[in-house]
Amino acid sequence: MDKKHISFGKIFGLYLPLIAILLFLLFPFYWTFITSIKPEAELYGSVVTYWPKNTTFEAYRKLFFEFNFLKAMGNSLVVTVSTTVLSLVVSVLAAYAFSRYRFKGRKFFMVMFLTNNMFPTVLLLIPLYAIMRKLNILYTPGALVLAYTTFTIPFSVWLMNGYMNDLPSSLEEAALVDGANRATAFIKIILPMLTPCIVATGVYIFMNAWNEYTFAVMFTNEANRTIPVALKSLIGQLGVQWDLLTAGGIITIIPVCILFFFAQKRLVEGLTAGAVKG
Repeated sequence: MDKKHISFGKIFGLYLPLIAILLFLLFPFYWTFITSIKPEAELYGSVVTYWPKNTTFEAYRKLFFEFNFLKAMGNSLVVTVSTTVLSLVVSVLAAYAFSRYRFKGRKFFMVMFLTNNMFPTVLLLIPLYAIMRKLNILYTPGALVLAYTTFTIPFSVWLMNGYMNDLPSSLEEAALVDGANRATAFIKIILPMLTPCIVATGVYIFMNAWNEYTFAVMFTNEANRTIPVALKSLIGQLGVQWDLLTAGGIITIIPVCILFFFAQKRLVEGLTAGAVKG
């Protein structure tokens, strides 16, 4: 009876709620996928089908050959990779300086970095627009990269600073005693130990830049629009092109899934680093 009681307890107390949560989380992705492979007769018909009777990949063909979605993907990839690399380089160096040096205004700047994330990014649209126009880089990928760094760098500095504070300074001191300079000690000692945190921070930056819409719609035009803006153009006043929209959504999440697949081990290490001390 005890074993049966435990098994029923696990079923109703653990497995069923877990299955319900998984269905709740995964069903939108499933519905997006089957919508993208439905023919127009089923897509706009009066009868709801949970699996298409006649599957078709016509929406994906139209997306790449008629809608030119590949160009939007290329633009997003250039902006996202540039934002990730620039933000990581600046954040790593800034976090190292805040962690290892004590200078006037250090706490003030750290508070300012944290405060920056408390306000919605839409408040930065007007001043950034004026700055980009003054610099004559409006409607270029560079404008979008600089705009994204305004909210990726402050959070990244905070994230890396907490991880770097947990690294013992004795390792650098030993390298300095052995004759290495500060730059060599940082590159050969600290940087390899920062790999999990760099990966976790890089994934955060990549996802934010890849999916961001507000800045993208303001600082891009027809020639260099990114994926979110391209997908938004499928929603018109007279209707929504659901087949192309859902097909674009499926294609959009593939790079993120690949990134998580290859970086999942480092990602977990980076996110949990410093959580337990002992």
